[in-house]
Amino acid sequence: MRTTFSHIIPDVNLFKEQLLHWAQQFDDVVWLDSNNYKQAYSSYDAVLAVDAFTSIKTDFTQAFEHLKGYQTATKDWIFGYLTYDLKNAVENLVSQNFDGLQFPDLYFFQPKKLFFFKGSQVEMQYLNMCDDEFEVDLKAIQAYENLTYSKSNNLKIKLRIHKDAYVEKINNMLAHIHRGDLYEANFCQEFYSEDTQINPLETYFKLNRISNPPFATFLKCQDKYVLSASPERYIKKQGTTIISQPIKGTAKRSKNNEEDEQLKKELQTNEKERSENIMIVDLVRNDLSKTAKKGSVFVEELCEVYTFDQVHQMISTVKSEVEHTTHPVDIIKSTFPMGSMTGAPKISAMTIIEALEETKRGLYSGAVGYFSPTGDFDFNVVIRSILYNETKRYVSYSVGGAITAKSDPIKEYEECLVKAKAMREVLEDYSM
Repeated sequence: MRTTFSHIIPDVNLFKEQLLHWAQQFDDVVWLDSNNYKQAYSSYDAVLAVDAFTSIKTDFTQAFEHLKGYQTATKDWIFGYLTYDLKNAVENLVSQNFDGLQFPDLYFFQPKKLFFFKGSQVEMQYLNMCDDEFEVDLKAIQAYENLTYSKSNNLKIKLRIHKDAYVEKINNMLAHIHRGDLYEANFCQEFYSEDTQINPLETYFKLNRISNPPFATFLKCQDKYVLSASPERYIKKQGTTIISQPIKGTAKRSKNNEEDEQLKKELQTNEKERSENIMIVDLVRNDLSKTAKKGSVFVEELCEVYTFDQVHQMISTVKSEVEHTTHPVDIIKSTFPMGSMTGAPKISAMTIIEALEETKRGLYSGAVGYFSPTGDFDFNVVIRSILYNETKRYVSYSVGGAITAKSDPIKEYEECLVKAKAMREVLEDYSM
């Protein structure tokens, strides 16, 4: 059981920063922030979960069954992540590429302390075992001051796949497409730095400030961190309604308003970008139909262009209805991994991706989110994210793009650089 406290916050942005500094004392932290981005399906402005009372950590073997048992038994809020490599628990697939980060395949925890933001109010839910710590915590949080940040360190970023090799791999992917093995695949490449130390919280703040995305995440799992500026929702359950919002289609921003508006219009009408999005919408519709009530899957929004600080993105919204008896973990298992990060047909795409990519994806293109006590959930897609293993002193970010029959390898490479821009700027303009 939990005890709930409510508090009005005069300066919400300051309190958020103070709260995240305070949270660094714990080994288990999940922070989710919408950055006040206007969206149709937001339950909270921001959420913080800290300090595990119980937890589950496992590899892909029977991972969804373990999660299902844990979620059912806990009957409380649980927060955590699903790595892309849980595909191996859903299909007869493998993940044998290089892994410099070594995140567990699945991790969730039941937090002792929760903070829910809505407007100027924060609701704090503490397990009864620690509800006497509320006032002490609030004073400690608000005591943080002089929150200043350092500037540059010239951290060296390496490419796992260089341009010529990238072009060769995309041509290989195109050969599969022309042969009919698949229609579309999301091909990803890693940028990384070895023997490196960063300040994870400071890096997150910098990334978030230049991106302001609707699905920002700071996650700490002992010595492993996710610093995410994700613009994409994977899947949300609200009562018996399921909402998935795949992104496919990207255009750069311009500081010139007229040019920026033109770039947006060109994305909206671009035949290749629209075909990418529509193919994934069809895949998502098929995935949702596995648990949906008959005839309830529908496309609410098709190929709408949304503007973010770094890029314009084409987003579709697909919804369905499920029976109230359908287990929430079964819904996720039947749609995982998300279509926007795999391709179509899904199994063929994942097989070819594994053969051509150089790096195990791990948490990149996985999901971070939560389950509520009533079985609702909300998960983002881990893209535009910096991943860090503090013990191994390894920093990584990956970017990808959808490859279709009309893809130009050089243009695909340039799109990857656009997507990587924010992470690179943050890491190369960095100091301890």
